[in-house]
Amino acid sequence: MQSPVLRRFRVASFAELAAAATMLLSYPLLVTAALLPHAVFFAAVCAVSYLADSQLHRLGSPLVGQLSKVRAGLSLRFLVRQLTLVLLLSRMELADDPLTFTAIAAFILFYGLQAPQSALTTVLRRRRRLPVITRNIDLSALRIADAPPAPLTRRAAEKMLHLDLPAVAGVLASAQTGRTAYGFAGMAVTLALAVLYTAVLTGCLRKGKLPPDTDAVLEWWDGWLRAYRPTTVLYFSGSAQSTYQVNMWLRTLEQLDGRPLVILRERHTLTDLGATSVPVACVPSAVHLMNSDLSMVRVALYPANVGKNIHLLRVPTMKHVFIGHGDSDKIASVNPYSKVYDEVWTAGKAGRDRYALAGVGVRDEDIVEVGRPQLAPIRPPRQLPPDTIPTVLYAPTWEGWTDEPGNTSLILAGENIVRRLITSERPVRVLYKPHPFTGTRSPEAAAAHARITALVEEAARQRAAEPEWARRAAREEAAQAAARAELARVDARLACLSATSGQGADEAQTARDALADPAREAEITALRAEWNTHYWRSFGWWEHRVITGSWPALYDCFNESDGMVSDISSVVSDFIASGKPYAVTDSAGLGVVEFKRQNTAVRAAVVLSNDAAELGVLPGAIADPSADPLATARAELKSYLLGPDEPPSIERFNTAVRALGAKAEVRNLERVG
Repeated sequence: MQSPVLRRFRVASFAELAAAATMLLSYPLLVTAALLPHAVFFAAVCAVSYLADSQLHRLGSPLVGQLSKVRAGLSLRFLVRQLTLVLLLSRMELADDPLTFTAIAAFILFYGLQAPQSALTTVLRRRRRLPVITRNIDLSALRIADAPPAPLTRRAAEKMLHLDLPAVAGVLASAQTGRTAYGFAGMAVTLALAVLYTAVLTGCLRKGKLPPDTDAVLEWWDGWLRAYRPTTVLYFSGSAQSTYQVNMWLRTLEQLDGRPLVILRERHTLTDLGATSVPVACVPSAVHLMNSDLSMVRVALYPANVGKNIHLLRVPTMKHVFIGHGDSDKIASVNPYSKVYDEVWTAGKAGRDRYALAGVGVRDEDIVEVGRPQLAPIRPPRQLPPDTIPTVLYAPTWEGWTDEPGNTSLILAGENIVRRLITSERPVRVLYKPHPFTGTRSPEAAAAHARITALVEEAARQRAAEPEWARRAAREEAAQAAARAELARVDARLACLSATSGQGADEAQTARDALADPAREAEITALRAEWNTHYWRSFGWWEHRVITGSWPALYDCFNESDGMVSDISSVVSDFIASGKPYAVTDSAGLGVVEFKRQNTAVRAAVVLSNDAAELGVLPGAIADPSADPLATARAELKSYLLGPDEPPSIERFNTAVRALGAKAEVRNLERVG
């Protein structure tokens, strides 16, 4: 759990906070040392100031950006240090000394060199960016050279400004010893290094060092499209936190007939995009995308309803399908925007009925039930050994874009749910995995998340202190240590495999080197499965746990759990595929009857009020499946929500793609005729 102090200052660690405090404190101390005057004291404070400033940048602290917003940016901080040095010289009665006015002139000239250095860095960065960034596509025809050395371009402004160190050190040495040669030598070194740095950057802009220009890359891109002739496109636009929405469809796309292609609109999506063998192209510019030759594509699949979809929806030669990123009773699942698509694909009949009830303009004949291919990895209930306590997953959804109490159980019920689980008469192990968007909009949700995290961690500490569990922990410590070692090994190997380019590679070099490698992708898939196994073995099966981040994935948490508590979201619909007992919170206080009437996925759930008093039913149903009153209802609901088990969902999905592609082909031929 993050400290309240760190949250208040929006930093990740006390190291950042200490560096910021030290740096800010150094400036009044520098003025004091200059006024005294005391050259040694000044030199010591100056060194600390430089180190603290550098540490803030090394840690990538958001405080750096915040300082710039209050006019305490990088350049100004260096300038103030240099001005206090001039003040020191003046107070030491060196105002009329050639050293002082030479230092002033040198610093002015040094700052004059900042402009070309900054301009060159900006031009270099822009010219090394591509209008189309790819993965699994051969860019050899573009003859992209390696990126400039990372030390040259990374944190370039900071590096340039730190070149004043020889001048500052030399002038201080002269002030203390009276030997002006030190100062003149330091200033000469500073200016020489600044000129050299600028010259090296200029060399990086030579012909052959840069990728082809935008027009040449776009010409290549259209040529590649005509050669590859993609038939199905998975199109995605979204925030950095929403990449999971496209990741969940990558495996499905790989299994389709034809020639699939992933088109992304934001560069940040590429960073977190999952492993895939499908060609991927990120086209940030709407103009470039709309001018791309996509006439051979027959089916476009959209996981999210976003404004940028219009840039592909305008292409008349393909059929457009909303496939969404989960099946749920949320209002987003019947968004009126969905009627712009040629078809809307739902998992089962429940999705079709939702649109009929909502009356938002989506016609029944345009809805196709295709199942959820992603749910294949979800396993059915496991047989628990007699001495094993069951695991209950609490996976609340996020607060949403509005303040409706039914959006999430986190704020009104989360603590009650977790507290009742950890104090349950039938002992359970609690896994808490919040939605990745949790707290991004609502401070109340962020605070509730922090309190729930603290509850789970404290419960874990208390259980670890109990004699029974302490003995088990001692017996299994060796096995857990071995699992942690294996986890570290797998992490290291995954990091190595994920690094498609050398250290310091930029966008152009990374795209050039991100070629399809079936052996590498197969190894990554195998390592992910291995990672998951080692993760769950690295701590006791009885330990309460807070799970954030991408791994372990939600479905892995499903498979590790024997029951779940959640909210109205696709998480519930997906969990129903497991056939395990689950509970859903009626945070809006609709009442059981109305709550079940409005929300299909709740029909086979234990319905919880905000005090979670009904939660005791869940551990009982898990412990004794024969006494589970909702088992039959869950089986019926699974078919209604997700469709039949046979034929497999991937076959139905593939059939739907082929059928819609054929419709597009017929329509295009009719237009030509």
